[in-house]
Amino acid sequence: MRTNKMLYFLESMREHMKCALIYDFDGTLAEGDCAQHGLMTSLGIDDVAAFWKEVKSRAQNDDGDEILAYLGLLAEKANQLESDELSNDNLIKHGKCIPLFPGVDTWFDRINEYGKLHGLDIEHYIISSGLDAMIQGTVIGSKFRKIYACKYHYSIDGKKAIWPAQAINYTTKTQFLFRINKGIDNSWDNAAVNKFVEPSERTIPFQKMIYFGDGDTDIPSMKMVRYQGGFSLAVFDQKKWSDSSTQIKVEKLIAEERANYVVPAVYEEGSQLDVTVKGLLQLFKRKKI
Repeated sequence: MRTNKMLYFLESMREHMKCALIYDFDGTLAEGDCAQHGLMTSLGIDDVAAFWKEVKSRAQNDDGDEILAYLGLLAEKANQLESDELSNDNLIKHGKCIPLFPGVDTWFDRINEYGKLHGLDIEHYIISSGLDAMIQGTVIGSKFRKIYACKYHYSIDGKKAIWPAQAINYTTKTQFLFRINKGIDNSWDNAAVNKFVEPSERTIPFQKMIYFGDGDTDIPSMKMVRYQGGFSLAVFDQKKWSDSSTQIKVEKLIAEERANYVVPAVYEEGSQLDVTVKGLLQLFKRKKI
């Protein structure tokens, strides 16, 4: 009995291996796009397809960034209505309405406990083109070490969105992988993210990362994590599996070597995703990479 207690004590004293689980949000942890859940309706946007068509048209006409066009058009709609629906408080309120995929609400506590049992210190991050405050408003908003997502700069009273303070698109997502890699918990310190740091001295090596994404906007991040020795997990909404577009997307992700694994977006205990991630965590532990 004394020997077992001593072994347990020694094990608890060892430094746990740190690793990162990094998630896109829309279509990866949650169904659909953030803004479609309550926010667009509150801004009088009833024809969602027409809204996105206008976003694409503006980006093309301006030869600009589509995410900036999207954030700008939302702000324009709010200002036309003299609405404060884009305030941080209201975005958090709308975030409570976002439907999450099965098992997501309990996923983080469960996988953290699994990590502790196997000597792994798991940190969770979001890198998303969704709205930061809406993600914070979900039941899982407090589960992340850092949420890197789109946000606004506000008027002094905090009610009017003046301009996008941060816009994250499919290529700029990759810079945040380096922030995680180097332990930089902000979006503004460009000197720190560009500073050379020996790979052995970085906070979380790419080899200890798992990136979760659902589609085209995640491809650069998936590819980078794979290239750097980590793992990419592509997920899909199982309710849309019968759609040919979903099957074609999955086929391409495999054929073009974007993702290591492709699984349904079901985070419940014993699901294919759950078992796959646990297997990868065991691989981290076994190879001590």
